[in-house]
Amino acid sequence: MDKNKNSYIFIYSIILVVVVAGALSLVAVLLQPKQAKNYEIEQKRNILSALKINVETKEVESTYAKIVTEIAVDDSGNEVEKDDALVLYKAQTDKGLKYVFPLSGKGLWGPIWGYLSLDEDLNTVYGAYFDHKSETSGLGAEIATEHFQSQFSGKKIFNSQNQFVSVKTNKRGAQNENEVDAVSGATITSTSVSEMIESCLNKYLPYIEKSRR
Repeated sequence: MDKNKNSYIFIYSIILVVVVAGALSLVAVLLQPKQAKNYEIEQKRNILSALKINVETKEVESTYAKIVTEIAVDDSGNEVEKDDALVLYKAQTDKGLKYVFPLSGKGLWGPIWGYLSLDEDLNTVYGAYFDHKSETSGLGAEIATEHFQSQFSGKKIFNSQNQFVSVKTNKRGAQNENEVDAVSGATITSTSVSEMIESCLNKYLPYIEKSRR
């Protein structure tokens, strides 16, 4: 075949594309189990972070297995075994029993997520972990810092009248035990964190209220 012909270049390009695409697909398939495992470990690490437990990667799974139990609850707050039920985590730590609730929401530029742990009274926040996909560095991205997250410790999700109010960010500074300081210059992201916590905890409210009795 004449290598100078357009047909040769066209056929060569097609073969090259097919070979490369096939190779990439094969690599993606082979890496899927490892990627899934890495995601699982990262999720467990984040749950431990909300419990104020920081360990090396090689110790994440063993530490998690020792103290954390995954449970599922239905809309009425009963523990069930359904795959499509709400999931939360109980952790028996050296600081006592803790409950960890998964969070997910939408920030200014993309998804935000995290975990909030409560003390055994299911009212007092023990710890928090937040992360984001694309919030602005130095502004909204500050929700992923220890400085912002540490404010949540000791805050309450019920007010003095025993009404569920969640924990909210306030750009004027925390005014009571149900508020934390918002990130300066990141009002939308801070508000998104508030909305995420409230909406996600609200799904678990039947379980929280039933367990507090």
